[in-house]
Amino acid sequence: MINLLPPDLKEEYRYARRNRRLLNWLAATLAAVIGVFIITAGGMLLMDKSINTYKTHIASEQSGLVSQNLAATQKQVTDISNNLRLMVQVLSKEILFSKLLTQLGSITPSNAILTNLAISQTQSAIDITAETSNYNAATQLQINLAAPSNQIFSKADIENITCNTGNQVSNSNYPCTASIRAEFTKNNPFLFINSKNT
Repeated sequence: MINLLPPDLKEEYRYARRNRRLLNWLAATLAAVIGVFIITAGGMLLMDKSINTYKTHIASEQSGLVSQNLAATQKQVTDISNNLRLMVQVLSKEILFSKLLTQLGSITPSNAILTNLAISQTQSAIDITAETSNYNAATQLQINLAAPSNQIFSKADIENITCNTGNQVSNSNYPCTASIRAEFTKNNPFLFINSKNT
């Protein structure tokens, strides 16, 4: 086909086709920009809605925790824990006197009698008062108490030995009185809770 149109008209047609292509590209670009804007706005609205939902959920959970009185519950748990710790501490210093007396009776010399046992103000010690037939029996009692094979005391110190003669003696068979302070061994079997078990 031969185009017999004048050159000016040909030029106008050619530019018209180019303009139509440019308009198509412009419309496609504009549609793409509008699509991106719509997607972005939709995403922002969705995120905003999710944030508000989570804020509401967090507020309801916090109010639930406040209503359950979490602080008071934690304080009660701490108090119970402290009380248990104190109880174990006290019981670890409790002495089983029934077993201790049996053991003391077996190591007391035959010429001595125990007259008093008193828990000492010093921690893990006991004051023992005994009446003995003589001075040697009092020292023998101290040696027996301090003997490591007994597993009762780590050491026993004589505080006082007095021997009375004459009419002042209340018991003529045991004229001497001995005061001994004995310190318990750390892991003796006469404690209610042994320190090696705690």
